[in-house]
Amino acid sequence: MSLVAPQHPAEEKEVLFHPELLQKFDINGPRYTSYPSADRFHNDFSEQDYLGALERVAQANEPLSLYFHLPFCPNICYYCGCNKIITKDHGRSAKYIKYLAKEMTMVTAAMGAQKKIPITQLHWGGGTPTFLSHEEMIELMHHTHEHFELLPGGEYSIEIDPRRVTEQDIVLLAELGFNRISLGVQDFNLAVQEAVHRVQTIEETQAVMDWSRKYGFKSRSVDLIYGLPKQTPATFKETVDAVLAMNPDRLSVYNYAHLPHIFKPQRRIAEADLPAAAEKLDILSNTIERLGEAGYAFIGMDHFAKPDDELAIAQKEGRLHRNFQGYSTQAECDLLAFGISSIGKVDDCYSQNVRTLDEYYAALDAGHLPVLRGLRLNQDDLLRRELIGELMCQFALDTKAFASSHQIDFAHYFRVELEELKDLEKAGLLEWRQDDIFVPTKGRLLARRVAMTFDRHLRESQAKGTYSKVL
Repeated sequence: MSLVAPQHPAEEKEVLFHPELLQKFDINGPRYTSYPSADRFHNDFSEQDYLGALERVAQANEPLSLYFHLPFCPNICYYCGCNKIITKDHGRSAKYIKYLAKEMTMVTAAMGAQKKIPITQLHWGGGTPTFLSHEEMIELMHHTHEHFELLPGGEYSIEIDPRRVTEQDIVLLAELGFNRISLGVQDFNLAVQEAVHRVQTIEETQAVMDWSRKYGFKSRSVDLIYGLPKQTPATFKETVDAVLAMNPDRLSVYNYAHLPHIFKPQRRIAEADLPAAAEKLDILSNTIERLGEAGYAFIGMDHFAKPDDELAIAQKEGRLHRNFQGYSTQAECDLLAFGISSIGKVDDCYSQNVRTLDEYYAALDAGHLPVLRGLRLNQDDLLRRELIGELMCQFALDTKAFASSHQIDFAHYFRVELEELKDLEKAGLLEWRQDDIFVPTKGRLLARRVAMTFDRHLRESQAKGTYSKVL
């Protein structure tokens, strides 16, 4: 089983998928959409801490990123681990939009904004963002424009459930300024769909892809999940082939994390129906090979993109970044997050909102920002965040330049980590190229494992069991 790694021409013949390595190093670990990871957030972080961060970031006067969590779904998908509200009552979403507007007003007031704040990235996630009626979408974007200026050339994306979208929805989203869509597919096999309570046809998915091209969207991404109940290597190959026929710009192939003790809907999935570990590896291997044959570049983690896609180009040019929405071409900008359970990154802080509607409404009605928990990063956290980001995005770190930038003695500062890296180096997950730590093609599916070595919080807590598997 082999795959060309097209984003690094000098290594075109190297193999990405090495089952013996994956079996050896497939342990639990963070996804590093943030460092420190969200399980390090604590309740001692207060609204005042967040307000201080907002004041500091306002002084920088740099373009920001926005995230809106829209939690409503008309039906439940058993595999889902998102913070969601199952309802068909649009009165609930209409009320929620008004409170999002209130939160935006309070946040921008705390920043002392005298004019609209420039924005280079916006994302509506959920839940099912397209649960919103047209009037609600227009209202939310109207309130957004009251406080923020969406700059030309930015990434403005939305998650779409193809079962809940009409052509007129896509027309409206284009008119509202969205230029990227992410389509949830997971699996096209009917037995799998019935097992996870999400029946979705190829035809309705294709229709959304066609409409997005018709109305000028720049990029289409498709999400797949491997490891779902009833899946086999043969059936998932059919799904992958069907998706490739739609010619998406990007694909995400996520590992299903079965954590029924944390996510109650997953208790409706029969564990006996889940593919065995060997089958999961076969599914992943076949998928990687098929995407390679189709010309997709491996970006990192579970992301693939066409070689001419902005993500692949950004990686080649060393401009790739990683945030709570995954990989991004945008500069490492601060993120303002709105709505229940949303997580923002502001200055040297992470802040997460309360998880329920009642808590959210009560806080805002009392004149408070709905902060549940968060974390203020110290200098060591900031340093390690940059290092882990480089490994996750570029698969390399120039230790000499990094040490100079942070005014540290790299070998001394990371003496424990460098000792631990020796086993990973011996296994082939990394190489030393003069002063560079380099993750070769064979180690890139396990880049998280390399990054974990530099995670001080993980080392100190030894809490690997609370995370999903690396693969």
